[in-house]
Amino acid sequence: MSDKQNIENVSRRRFLQLTGLTAGGLVLGAGLSAARPAWASAADKAAPLNLFVSIRADDTVAIVCHRSEMGQGIRTGLPQIVADELQADWDKVSVVQGLGDARYGSQNTDGSRSVRRFYHTMRTMGASARTMLEQAAAQHWRVPLAECAADKHAVVHKPSGRRLRFGALAADAAKLPVPKPETLRLKSPDQFNYIGKPVDTVDAPDMVSGRARFGQDVYFDNLLIASIERPPVLGSTIQTLDDSAARKVKGVVAIERLDGGAEPPLFKPQGGVAVLAHNTWITLQARKKLKIRWSDTDHSHHDSDAYLATLSKAVQQPGKLVSERGDLDAALASAARRHSATYTVPYLAHATMEPPAATAAAGKDSCEVWACVQDPQSVQQNVAAALGIDKDNVKVNVTLLGGGFGRKSKPDFVVEAALLSRRMGQPVKVVWSREDDIRHDYYHAASAEHFQATVAKDGSISSWLQRAAFPSISGTFKAGVDHPSNSELDLGLTDLPYAIPNQRTETARADYHTRIGWLRSVANIQNAFGVCSFADELAAHSGQRPDRFLAQLIGPDRHVNPNAGDYHYGNYGEDLEKFPIDTARLKRVLARVAAVADLDLRGDHERGAGEGWGIAVHRSFLSYVGIATRVQLHDGRLKIAEMHCVADVGLAVNPDRVRAQMEGAMVFGMSLALFGEIRMQDGAVQNSNFDDYPLLRIHQCPPLSVELVQSDTPPAGVGEPGVPPVAPSIANAIFAASGKRIRALPISNHLQIS
Repeated sequence: MSDKQNIENVSRRRFLQLTGLTAGGLVLGAGLSAARPAWASAADKAAPLNLFVSIRADDTVAIVCHRSEMGQGIRTGLPQIVADELQADWDKVSVVQGLGDARYGSQNTDGSRSVRRFYHTMRTMGASARTMLEQAAAQHWRVPLAECAADKHAVVHKPSGRRLRFGALAADAAKLPVPKPETLRLKSPDQFNYIGKPVDTVDAPDMVSGRARFGQDVYFDNLLIASIERPPVLGSTIQTLDDSAARKVKGVVAIERLDGGAEPPLFKPQGGVAVLAHNTWITLQARKKLKIRWSDTDHSHHDSDAYLATLSKAVQQPGKLVSERGDLDAALASAARRHSATYTVPYLAHATMEPPAATAAAGKDSCEVWACVQDPQSVQQNVAAALGIDKDNVKVNVTLLGGGFGRKSKPDFVVEAALLSRRMGQPVKVVWSREDDIRHDYYHAASAEHFQATVAKDGSISSWLQRAAFPSISGTFKAGVDHPSNSELDLGLTDLPYAIPNQRTETARADYHTRIGWLRSVANIQNAFGVCSFADELAAHSGQRPDRFLAQLIGPDRHVNPNAGDYHYGNYGEDLEKFPIDTARLKRVLARVAAVADLDLRGDHERGAGEGWGIAVHRSFLSYVGIATRVQLHDGRLKIAEMHCVADVGLAVNPDRVRAQMEGAMVFGMSLALFGEIRMQDGAVQNSNFDDYPLLRIHQCPPLSVELVQSDTPPAGVGEPGVPPVAPSIANAIFAASGKRIRALPISNHLQIS
């Protein structure tokens, strides 16, 4: 992505339109060209303005956060960068949540990119404002600019010691031209006050006191609540409806049909029957009395177990070539030894603590929305299309999110609220229950991956074949997609960091039968599980300790370039020179994580010790993460005894939040590895709640530790990279403890979890 910026001194009126603030002073906005992911909506196009900072006469600095807060701490992280360059007093900083607006550039809060994409922009914003304040002070005192410097929310005239508050300078500073970026003086790292320091989360007081407002909390008088019975099978529609009993439930205001069934599913509602009342309980009770017969579709016979078996069979056969290095066929033919394995991962759900919820007030030509969404501009686009209005007339108020993990970047639930509000002529809140969320998600793809490797006479790995089959996210947006996309294979397969001369990546056919979406760390989940598990298998076959074997497999320090022939590696949308695949950083993480694990315990399963360590290292979202896990196995019961994370994420803007993200990723990864499995029969999801789609319980969570590698490289991703190595580290530890190799998740299908 380009870091080019065009900072403007925007008018107070425009600022107020975007933020709702009541005072101006110095207001800056920065425009930048935003990179667009493959699945981005049209709303992601570059816009003239995006980030804003204002300074009021009372010294208050208001900083707009245009990204969504879902627990990752972005409403703290981005403003603390601005405040640092501004030389502001953090106690006088207030954070304003930005409305959905294309003038902010991309607001799609996904891909672990908020800090890495906006780090330089936010620094420039702060430095611009600081420079203008210093210029205003120099003019006021009639002294050279070089004699003035911002310090602790004021500008100081260094020779005389005179001080002027930011608030006293703001109005005059606002009249000055914005300095050109190339003229700005950015602070050196040793001058940072907040960057790289643990700044408290600004939302924490409201969260712990109950004042924080999430999507489910939105309420005002005369609000109608809607609960929707949706089709159980993708593409199904209502054949017959008997709602007579539901209409007799006291308090029911209306029962409305919603259209659905169109494919590809996109971000459109699935359709169904909505029950509306002024009380959530009433809607739920009446909904149970609906009698609906649904139509059959091409997906009505979809069975997830049979599907996984089909995928596993498909990856045993030669597939569609994606990328290749060396001469794999010759290496396979001449190899002294060969080893192969196939791994599977079932469908997975996001299962956020807060299920989707959206409130809408739709008029004839406009609509206002309050919702827990990750991409408010996508909300504008999709609501506008559904209502037939201009997207600029859709106002989106972003609430806090009780977890997102990628689910709330799809605004289907907001469109439901907008359609019902238009029809009812009054505000409507659509509430998804836990069961709705589990049964009607955009699921992480079920997958099968096959690996083959050959061992040369000197014991080195001479060739590596990997073949993947899983329904692509692209199938949610385009009919007829039947192979994984390169952008998904780039997440842990085509960027294989091993020094193996002969490599090939292939895909096999995989049609979609449900809505597929991106889940925290996306295809890295299955790709890392396969790659890191298979490497551990090769280590065992070679009789080496896994860390020593892995270090040899990774090979010499270098920058890996996966580009070959017509294949172009995506690198998470970043320049490969600026964010290279650096094997030295990967090996450093490997060495640190191996140091905390007693890998000599491996092999004890032969003596019946029932305890073992497993490690896995993986690069994703431009960060390097290693996980070491110790497990105990007794009488078929598995206990995760301890788990350690070593992460190199480049510069950690807020180390506390980074550690929290890694801890959360370990818990999230353990839930997926141990329990995650969405089962489908006759096209319908069989799970319904946390009793049959369990998450990790507190008593099952082991002691966790996180070590951050000190680095001065640019900030990389933080929210997702901690997830991928978790599952293979557990599976490798189980092998070390028992000799049992887990190749099919979840682990609870093989062992009881203590």
